[in-house]
Amino acid sequence: MPHWLQLMLDSLGPLLWAAVKFTAPLTILSFALGLTVGLIAALVRLFAPAPFAAAIRFYVWIIRGTPLLVQLFLIFYGLPSAGIVIDAFPAALIGFTLNIGAYSSEIIRAAISSVPRGQWEASYSIGMSFQQTIRRTILPQAGRVAVPPLSNTFISLVKDTSLAAAITVPELFQAAQRIVATTYEPLILYIEAALIYLALSSILSALQVRLEERLNRYGGFLEARS
Repeated sequence: MPHWLQLMLDSLGPLLWAAVKFTAPLTILSFALGLTVGLIAALVRLFAPAPFAAAIRFYVWIIRGTPLLVQLFLIFYGLPSAGIVIDAFPAALIGFTLNIGAYSSEIIRAAISSVPRGQWEASYSIGMSFQQTIRRTILPQAGRVAVPPLSNTFISLVKDTSLAAAITVPELFQAAQRIVATTYEPLILYIEAALIYLALSSILSALQVRLEERLNRYGGFLEARS
């Protein structure tokens, strides 16, 4: 068996374990929390008083205007100088959550704004309150619009978690770096890590296509009924 193939087989287990133990939880938790932050931020931006909306715009401006790696460094390496020490995984979780929250807020805001005004008026005409209209009428329709870009955001997040290696989170990419430090075979190990990321992204992309097809069929069914 070629040396490079044996090395890839030997390192596959540790890399997959790092992906399962750190990359997957970091991705799922960051996306779930970031989506929650994004939804709240979008609603505040659209419906809250001007000072609160301005604060959200400032948050989105800061996050979208600075590199994610810099944000992670500020949280993990910068905050200790102010007396705030955060472990690597929570620091990465905070950084990714804030980042996803800013980007998803813009996606959700645009999706809510795309719902025709008539849907609001129809909900109010049958006695729904503002909260009921948002929950039962607006968000379900906005969700169909937001799913494709949010799915792309999730897939990008899977790859972006490799940046957590820079703040010592032992996820997939740092596991590859540690093996490189002992084998001195960076080309083989980094190609293997790239292939794992590629496989994960391809699987998620296929699931995204199926989800969008189901949503389109469901949307067509609702339109036919109406």
